Amino acid sequence: MGAMLTLELARRLSDAGLAWKPVSGDRFVVAVSGMEDDVFVISEITVDVHHFTTGDVIGFNGTTEWALDSVEQDKAVWLPREDQLRDLLGESFVSLEQLEGGYAVSARGRDGAVGRHADIDAERAYARAVLAQLEASAPEA
Repeated sequence: MGAMLTLELARRLSDAGLAWKPVSGDRFVVAVSGMEDDVFVISEITVDVHHFTTGDVIGFNGTTEWALDSVEQDKAVWLPREDQLRDLLGESFVSLEQLEGGYAVSARGRDGAVGRHADIDAERAYARAVLAQLEASAPEA
């Protein structure tokens, strides 16, 4: 598996208001001390989502070797994949270009201006473009 979103960038997306509806194939990290380096993937076989009135819980099935049965979704940090981030940009997406040492995603902001967001891989560049849009649409604090 190549590079992926950093936990820090994923947290910034979440903090900026990116909503996560967990589906099969989604990657996430459990933001609990000592587990931040373990990336989990939701699959119907081992990890699934249980919906409760109190909130969604991510359940780990058949994982008796872990001391982990389930985790509240607010303790999980979603690591969106490149295709998911591109989908989030929707029609604002302009282009993805390869740079020396990385990639840049160009996306149109609400004001119509095109912004370029560069990082060491395409996934992170897409994440920065989504983050810029979320932060631009957030109410002024």
